Amino acid sequence: MKKYKVENGEENKRIDAYIPIKDSKISRTSAQRMIESGEILVNGKITKASYKVTIGDEIIVDVKEAKSIDLKAQDIPIEVIYEDKDIIVVNKPKGMVVHPANGNPDGTLVNAIMSICKDSLSGIGGEIRPGIVHRIDKDTSGILIVAKNDLAHINMSEQIKNHEVKKTYIALVRGTLKENEATIDMPIARSTKDRKKMAVAPNGKRAITHIKVIKRYDNKYTLLKINIETGRTHQIRVHLAQIGYPIVGDTTYSNGKNEFGIEGQCLHAKSLQFKHPTTGKEMKLEAALPKYLEDIINKLDLREK
Repeated sequence: MKKYKVENGEENKRIDAYIPIKDSKISRTSAQRMIESGEILVNGKITKASYKVTIGDEIIVDVKEAKSIDLKAQDIPIEVIYEDKDIIVVNKPKGMVVHPANGNPDGTLVNAIMSICKDSLSGIGGEIRPGIVHRIDKDTSGILIVAKNDLAHINMSEQIKNHEVKKTYIALVRGTLKENEATIDMPIARSTKDRKKMAVAPNGKRAITHIKVIKRYDNKYTLLKINIETGRTHQIRVHLAQIGYPIVGDTTYSNGKNEFGIEGQCLHAKSLQFKHPTTGKEMKLEAALPKYLEDIINKLDLREK
């Protein structure tokens, strides 16, 4: 952990620009990520990357020492939806972490992809995130694009940044939603109470989630089709919990109790629409629902008969 006090002549700089000046090992992009995750505090509080420091500000930078991770290919079964020389699109199973981290050194999607693609993966994501363009949570299943070269990675990243990739999810939530369609437009930021959680907050980044009812069950559950315009961390889970319809099984944003014995949220990334990063061809790819979610839906359907 490092501490800094803003001195005369250092004021009026954005915090994400100030940090790299004080520590050359931290890039501006890294500083932004650390600010968002609550690893950089100003006067003991979480702030925005756009905050301009003032004389006397006390800044704490929680620099975590990265543990060495021996990244290796692992022959882990995973469904490949599409593959060519530029991208590979897979259906990530629930319970699988996307990339290695200190708590999950192996058994990740990256380990599995490395076994399939060998040395053909973009290096832009860094040493432990080769080819990773976007992520979904460990206990969210579904479709993911992985870049096999740097040009594909840059193109796909730009499409995502410019909201040109249409992401569709399926979720089973507690409660019966009255509206057939709705849009949730609420800003999301790192929780000030629990740094592992996100929360709706006035100072957060704008987050937009569109929801549409597929079916209502027993006055207890609603099956939803969801499209997101933005890709904030835990966005769908936070938004649905905030409006009173938490996702079944979500232990982070609800009590997680459910009659189906499911651990982790009933949330599946169903489809992606995007332009192929090389050919520009419009593509729409889908990932089949996981068996556990199909079984729950079938059980609920039988109750309706």
